[in-house]
Amino acid sequence: MKKFINGKVYVDKNTFVQAFAVEDGKFKAVGSNEEIKKFPGEEIDLEGKTVLPGIIDSHLHLKTMGETLVQLRLYNSKSIDEVIQRGQDYLKDHSDIKFIYGRGWNQDYFVEGEKRFVNRHDLDKISTEIPIIAERVCVHILACNSKALELLDIDENTTIEGGEIYKDEDGKLLGVFAENATEIVRNLVPKDTKEDVQEKFIAGVNHALSCGLTSVQSCDVYMTDDWDPIHGAIEELYMEKKVPLRYYPHFNMSTLDKIKEYVEKIYKREGVYDDTYQRGAIKLFKDGTLGARTALMSKPYNDDPSTKGIEAMTNEYVDSVCAFADQEGIRVVTHCIGDEAAKRVVESYGKVNHENNPNRNGIIHLQITDRPLLERIAELNINATYQPIFLEYDITTVRDRVGDEMASTSYAHHTLRNVLGAHTAYSTDAPVEDLNPFPCMYSAVTRQRVNGEPEGGLYPNERVSVEDAIDCYTIEGAYTEGNEEIKGRIKPEYLADFIILDRDIFTIDAKDIKDVKVEETFISGESVYKKN
Repeated sequence: MKKFINGKVYVDKNTFVQAFAVEDGKFKAVGSNEEIKKFPGEEIDLEGKTVLPGIIDSHLHLKTMGETLVQLRLYNSKSIDEVIQRGQDYLKDHSDIKFIYGRGWNQDYFVEGEKRFVNRHDLDKISTEIPIIAERVCVHILACNSKALELLDIDENTTIEGGEIYKDEDGKLLGVFAENATEIVRNLVPKDTKEDVQEKFIAGVNHALSCGLTSVQSCDVYMTDDWDPIHGAIEELYMEKKVPLRYYPHFNMSTLDKIKEYVEKIYKREGVYDDTYQRGAIKLFKDGTLGARTALMSKPYNDDPSTKGIEAMTNEYVDSVCAFADQEGIRVVTHCIGDEAAKRVVESYGKVNHENNPNRNGIIHLQITDRPLLERIAELNINATYQPIFLEYDITTVRDRVGDEMASTSYAHHTLRNVLGAHTAYSTDAPVEDLNPFPCMYSAVTRQRVNGEPEGGLYPNERVSVEDAIDCYTIEGAYTEGNEEIKGRIKPEYLADFIILDRDIFTIDAKDIKDVKVEETFISGESVYKKN
């Protein structure tokens, strides 16, 4: 047994203790120093530091997060010229490379030159000899160069259901693809070996542990018919006990038949799953993103009345998946950013939700909403997985995209949880944003960008307390998995997942929450990361 004493240990809202004991991977007891010291075993002095339950990120892409640590990084590029320069520099450093795959550009962050999507003409300035793919930060839009276009079996007349292939003013292919159309381009990317997948996944795991994550709900098998190599490589790491991070997969297949195949071959197996490696949930995509104007809206975009976005899946298809999942007792989570996408998915869930949503069907993102939609979500007990960190970018665009009235009821972090009583969990959607939870908590608490704008926060009535932000990253994340009785709190018999912080998140100025660092991360009572 280990006894951790002299800490500020968060137990619940307005409830702290000094100490706790850990035995056999679980919390044995929590209480005062005197109470815990009575137990036998080693004493560890927390030296007054703040302790939280382990962070649960309820939606990210862990393998892809690891991948971004080694590929062409285009995040925070200030112009198209900078995208080109980064690509040229990357090619110089990897002169023997046969394919460049980059990610992270965002035209709304361009402050020099044109403020538009990257296209083939830009990427041709990096190389016309090897294929290049450069994904927008949201991964719902990508650009490719002329060499990549040559390898695609398409022309100006090609159409993709649920996707868009962009053309220039002369009707020529621009090398820009949105939503389902991106998959035909991604098929060009050389397949990872098992060792490649594992290397990238472990890089993502190590980064997650350093940021205080002890559990993730991760979509690593998605939009593909060839799911087994990725799944098998990740599963092998867990079967060989090489990874401590708790893993709950979101698996996304291209057809219902593929979902059924996965369920029969993988999901239903016995003797494989435990508290660390779990069965997971079916992941669907109903629409695109706000930044790319592909999120499905009920009304035309305020700053582009020619479009309402893109519906990536029909209502009938979502209905069919939900019916199958309900029959099998499997959770479904669906990407919905536009209000119309969410309304349609709520309709689908409503057909199978039964009493109190026992399968914990949920909506991921849920950015653009009106009050009736929020009320219906709460009524059906549909859980929402929010990414407050998205406000860092969307504060600059949401009013332009949807107008003031709709914007005022969107990103409803306080209303949905504290007024309407729905379950809301937090995540980062890494690598769309970094998986560090503390900038995300800062966004939820302040409704401001990291530069402090706007003063008072965007629609400050939707700000949440520090305790709310922590709970949405711990016990609410556990609830989405159906694990709220075994993790997400520091209490007896719960899994001993916890983190030690470098400062007191409860008393520091809100502007400093984004700078909180993790000194040590524990899973099942064992240290899995310690800051140097």
